[in-house]
Amino acid sequence: MIRFLLFNSWVAHGHVGAAAQVFPLQRLGAAVSLVPTVRFSNHPGYGRFAGEITTPAEITALTEGLDAIGALDRLDGVLSGYLGSAETGEAVLAAVARARTQSPQALYACDPVIGDHGRVYVRPGIAECISAAALPMADLITPNGFELALLSGMAVPDIAAAKAAAGLISAKLRPGGPRLVLATGLVLAETPRDAIDCLLVTGGGDFRLRTPKLALAASGAGDLAAALFFLEFLRAAEAATALATMAARLFAVLLATGQARELAIVAAQDELALPTLRFTPEPC
Repeated sequence: MIRFLLFNSWVAHGHVGAAAQVFPLQRLGAAVSLVPTVRFSNHPGYGRFAGEITTPAEITALTEGLDAIGALDRLDGVLSGYLGSAETGEAVLAAVARARTQSPQALYACDPVIGDHGRVYVRPGIAECISAAALPMADLITPNGFELALLSGMAVPDIAAAKAAAGLISAKLRPGGPRLVLATGLVLAETPRDAIDCLLVTGGGDFRLRTPKLALAASGAGDLAAALFFLEFLRAAEAATALATMAARLFAVLLATGQARELAIVAAQDELALPTLRFTPEPC
């Protein structure tokens, strides 16, 4: 069984952040320990929400509690997502380091939740925390197109630029790790209008995976993609295979979601486990 430690947002209603990750991971046979970085009533995209950012002291206390009962032992992976604040982010990274002390073999995946569609939607200091502190600790990272450009410091209009940007980010990741960069939700010069691309840069070969573009109202697809890819990579240790399986599972959920406000994770759980459609990564 794959064992995860997850740091991400938690919402009382809907499927974003950890609420888009915990059940799918469990449905696919993984064990998950969650430390929430925020506790919100719902996704802020609704226009209003209630709740609080988890304080650094709470992050530390929860991690210490997990450590005390042995829950940080024998971890396979640590995954971080939405951080809430730069101070909470610093506490999360300290907790990642603590988990690695107990499970030196564990890989760390950073989903750098910063923004999308040309705008930053997190608090000041978070992007800098990710760039300066999270990247050097991470073994793999899963930015969207906007985050790929922001973290690399370069525009990504086409596949060549996207590969170059991913290469710059890869060089900042932890030496000795797989140094994988999976860029999701890309619309590049080469992308057909009815499609969307993912780019995987591995250091030993680059791959593009293209799926049909769906009209979606729901949030959380990036959270789900990060968790699914990390799970499959931990299982197979083969990045292109992990990309193909992630894409099949993700597309099954998105197809079932349609125009609903929230991802149809529960309704699509059987297709998530055994997706009908498959997609093949192409070397690029």
